[in-house]
Amino acid sequence: MLHRGVRPDRHTLPRALSASRLSDDLSLGKQLHCHAVKFGCENDRYVIAALIELYGRLQSADTAKCVFDKSSVKDLVSWTMIAWLYIAEGKLRMVLDMFDGLVESGANAVALAMAAGACGMMKSMTDGVKVHRVAKEKGLEFDVLVSNSLSKMYIDCGCLEDARAIFDQRPAKDVISWTEMIRVYVKKGGFNEGLKLFRQMAADRLKLGQLSVSSVLPACARVSAYKQGFIESALKIFAGLKHKDVISYTVMILGYSLHGQGHLGVDLFQQMEKDLSIKIDELTYAAVLHACVAARMVKEGKCYFNCIKTPTVAHCALLVALLSHSGLFDEARNFISEKRIEGHAEVLRALLDGCRIHKQLILGKQLAEQLCDLEPLNPDNYVLLSNLYADNEKWDTVFSLRGMITDMGLKPKEAFSWIEFRNKIHVFGTRDAAHPRSERLYWELQSLMKKMEDEDVIPDLDYSLHDVYEERECIQIGHSEMLAISFGLISSQTGTTIRVTKNLRVCHNCHASTKAISKMVGREIILKDQKCFHHFKDGYCSCGDFW
Repeated sequence: MLHRGVRPDRHTLPRALSASRLSDDLSLGKQLHCHAVKFGCENDRYVIAALIELYGRLQSADTAKCVFDKSSVKDLVSWTMIAWLYIAEGKLRMVLDMFDGLVESGANAVALAMAAGACGMMKSMTDGVKVHRVAKEKGLEFDVLVSNSLSKMYIDCGCLEDARAIFDQRPAKDVISWTEMIRVYVKKGGFNEGLKLFRQMAADRLKLGQLSVSSVLPACARVSAYKQGFIESALKIFAGLKHKDVISYTVMILGYSLHGQGHLGVDLFQQMEKDLSIKIDELTYAAVLHACVAARMVKEGKCYFNCIKTPTVAHCALLVALLSHSGLFDEARNFISEKRIEGHAEVLRALLDGCRIHKQLILGKQLAEQLCDLEPLNPDNYVLLSNLYADNEKWDTVFSLRGMITDMGLKPKEAFSWIEFRNKIHVFGTRDAAHPRSERLYWELQSLMKKMEDEDVIPDLDYSLHDVYEERECIQIGHSEMLAISFGLISSQTGTTIRVTKNLRVCHNCHASTKAISKMVGREIILKDQKCFHHFKDGYCSCGDFW
């Protein structure tokens, strides 16, 4: 073209510069830059945009910024391109330093979304509020792209309430905005709110995508037991997924183990292994180890543990739990010694859990004392030690420990249980008599206990520290979960499922009593405690008495 004397112009040069960029030829691009100066096109907006992209992609954002600074044309397109280049290089502060200039050029939705994204990545609330203010001033606050970016920015900065305020005020919401809000609630443990949003999203007849479904699956698996049917809903949703990824598999495997169906979790893991497109990660191995613990599948658990390239302490604790729950204490202790993880509290607690299940009092006391030495200000450790002495009816030592806890200013967790009835949550504490129907529900419990005595069903006593504060004679009918179950029995129709949640681990006595009650009244009772979901039916529990 040049040989024939044809002069390149503002239309030709941008295309030639794009060609040099796409062919990774920076040298040619620099020659074209010289021709742009020679022919007086260096300040044309299209040429400037092509030069910025050339230098930004093939050299650096700083070089592109030099071209931008030297030009007399600084329009919104050029500002935005420079900002994107800095974001790509991780130089987020440069983006925010340029924001005032970008606003002066007439910031649009794309520019504001980009700036909000940079604020979120930097977790800079000060800059984020500034971007939000500009969006309001320009009437772009509820533009789909801008509002999604602002919500994400507030979430990244840890301000969920501000993100939710933007979400609620929006006149129109897309799948992305719904999914992001659901995801963050579930991630922060707000399972019920996440499920509520998911139902609202479905009610708005939005097309549910893979990400939307994946975001709510953890809530389906972990939602409190008093909500009906969500584990079944999770299974139906999972079965209906056209493409099952590692996240959806992991959540369902963990869900199975939490509901006492560890063998199904292992089966699902083995099914997942056949899909060669799925890369199994450490979280998935942790989930299947949970399933092995729930089902006490030692051989499989060892196999999966050995598949982990770099096991964490959490993985080791799960294997210790598997061995101790299965009564293999020598093997568990040898493993702990071999891995040199004696100084980790979660490992000792995993071994102690097995001692509690198999009534290994001597080893259990040693472990509880080790925990007290390891974490002297953790009241839970003294609770564990006290419970072990209570199991052995050494009440002098129990009360001595109680005095020690008081003197140290430590406060063990109080036990509470709750049940939903007619859209209202009823909460019960140990020996609670504040409920309006207390007299009736205590009568119901006493009647059930009398029937158990008549049928020679005598549960093992288990004195937990939060109940040792009360009179021991009242423990059998005074635990919070028993009061909640009794309320459910007297309040609901015959044959319906009773669903109760407890904030601490259910004791042996209440566990055995609930098994007997489920058979006597012909009802399923689902009790979620600190460990898992207990499904009591016909005198049996889904946990197999290992929890």
